[in-house]
Amino acid sequence: MPPIKIFITGGTLDKEYDPVKQVLYIKDTHLPEMLEKSRCRLKVDVEKLIFMDSLDMTMDDRLYISNNCKKAKEKHIVITHGTDTIVETAKVLQENVPDKTIVLTGAMIPYTIDSSCSLFNVGSALAFVQTLPVGVYVSMDGRYFKPDEVRKSKETGEFERI
Repeated sequence: MPPIKIFITGGTLDKEYDPVKQVLYIKDTHLPEMLEKSRCRLKVDVEKLIFMDSLDMTMDDRLYISNNCKKAKEKHIVITHGTDTIVETAKVLQENVPDKTIVLTGAMIPYTIDSSCSLFNVGSALAFVQTLPVGVYVSMDGRYFKPDEVRKSKETGEFERI
């Protein structure tokens, strides 16, 4: 299997909790630690593109992600992303990067909190990117979706097919 590119863009997966201010904040990525802890043996090239809450992303940010995917020599790309606007970014990628397999994933609970889904979601995304056909997908909770067939439910906090 050729190397997999992993682009980091921020989001809850990389947030930490400040007990004094009682807020979540983004300090740095946990992805290298996550890959090591998970005993990932895939060839991956990790690159931090931007680092923000996805609610703060603009169309320019999404196009920046898209352009980096186009320029990447790898044909298989995983993107860590905030869950609030992951579908919007996936749709931009679907329109602009037709020749690669791209899987976007994130977490509902930060990696630094024990009940986090982040390790499972990143592992699932790495498996999906190797096995799915060319296209753009959103992967959460062991499932994958095409960008125009998924939404994040505000009622359940889960991703569901529409």
